[in-house]
Amino acid sequence: MKVGRTIRSGRPEQGIALLISIFVLLLISVVAISLIVSSGTETSLAGNYRSATGVNYAALAGLEEARGRLLPNNPGYINFNSMPGFLSSAGTIPLKTVLYITNPASGEPDPTATYLDTEYDAEFGNGALNGAKVYKTSSVSTVAGVQGPLYKWVRINAVSEQSLKLDVDGNGIDAAPAIFYDGAQPTGKQLTVNPTPTSAQVLEITSLAVLPNGSQKLLQYLVVFSNLNPGLAANLNFPASLTMDGPIGTFHSSLNSDFHVSGVDRQHGAPYPSSCPPNDPNKYALGATSPKSAQDIKNGIPPNRAGYLYDNYSGIGPDPSIGDISNSLIPAFQTVDALDGPKGLVQTITGIADHVVSGNVTCNSNPCPTGIPDLGTSSDPVTTVVQGDLTLGFPSSEGAVQLSGYGLLLVTGKFTLYGNASWHGIVLVIGQGDVEVPSYGYGEIDGAMLVAKTRDNSNTLLPSLGPVTFNVTQPTNGNIGFYYDSCWVQAALPNGTTYKVLSFHEITQN
Repeated sequence: MKVGRTIRSGRPEQGIALLISIFVLLLISVVAISLIVSSGTETSLAGNYRSATGVNYAALAGLEEARGRLLPNNPGYINFNSMPGFLSSAGTIPLKTVLYITNPASGEPDPTATYLDTEYDAEFGNGALNGAKVYKTSSVSTVAGVQGPLYKWVRINAVSEQSLKLDVDGNGIDAAPAIFYDGAQPTGKQLTVNPTPTSAQVLEITSLAVLPNGSQKLLQYLVVFSNLNPGLAANLNFPASLTMDGPIGTFHSSLNSDFHVSGVDRQHGAPYPSSCPPNDPNKYALGATSPKSAQDIKNGIPPNRAGYLYDNYSGIGPDPSIGDISNSLIPAFQTVDALDGPKGLVQTITGIADHVVSGNVTCNSNPCPTGIPDLGTSSDPVTTVVQGDLTLGFPSSEGAVQLSGYGLLLVTGKFTLYGNASWHGIVLVIGQGDVEVPSYGYGEIDGAMLVAKTRDNSNTLLPSLGPVTFNVTQPTNGNIGFYYDSCWVQAALPNGTTYKVLSFHEITQN
């Protein structure tokens, strides 16, 4: 009898290990595939986000170009008066009148023909665009051959109850007349179909952007002509040549007999701009916001060998002309919030300034070596904001004026004024509220200056006005003076106008 043997292929442990290895490889493969898929998804999401962001900004750029070019002081101003029939006899844009700003790519035909404006008919009724007066002008975004934002066209037109799908007058939604905005009326009653002396026409700006990858975006503004701060230009006035707005931290004036602060109008400002208002009555030479502050200022006028230089501070009342002007300050000068809050004077002026410079600036020539492109001229004053310290002028043994500026100057940090520099207009030192005059010279301020401390050293808004500083650092030296001048105050007032955005939304495209 034969005895057979059972032949084994291997130990059981080896088979189990093989199965585990296969399972691990399978798991790794699944994870790898998931990572690849996830990576592709993330790439697609990132690409979509880039496209969505890019086309949104391109359309927004079109809106902003049109809004900016509605203002006469814009270099690319759209002069509707040069377009026969565009404006009504009242100077408004009639309904069924349309202006397109076109922005084709190089070699591209008229984009309004390639990318049809179906939104106009959706708002004003089928066939409305065919029955409208259509005007066209070119974009300025490609100036100097530089490719600008990739929007195709921007439309500017008047609006009606029909286009807005809004019953303004309570008589049902009508196709006419055009809609106006009256900011003097209470909230909820500012839109009207009956224009008033305080109203302005509501305009619609619609912008279509198209990227090379086919992404499209249609955005729309409703805008109205408005002052950024109603009444700013008319009501920005000063009760003194030099107003110290708040408690006095340091007030140290000059011993020099050539140093003057005067509230008597127009003593040193000539030559003047082409037109000036009638002379103002005398102002205080120095304005304070409390009797104590007025006394602190008086104590800061140092004695000399002959006694006091009080007769160098002339204006209302006996010399030295120092008054408590707290009851005559305009609302914009009275509180931290009004001066420097989110909607305060500093932010308003910054929003309409010709030049806004962030950081500390030393300006010893015109234009300045860094920061400020120009300091204006007597015929073309500028509004300049320095968001930091400003040193105007330079140390010099010579007394001659070697640097002059014109317009409205706002300094949020410390303002250092050397004696060989002058300014014609308004100087506001709001923020750190610190003025230093370190050297003698024949420069002067012709206009008005106000100093207010609204922020601490970390640039945080204070709960109330802080102690201001005015310091002639060398008692026998100092700038020759500060002279109130209503003509230069008037000339320096900012325009303060814009096209205010009433609404902004994206339009869904079919």
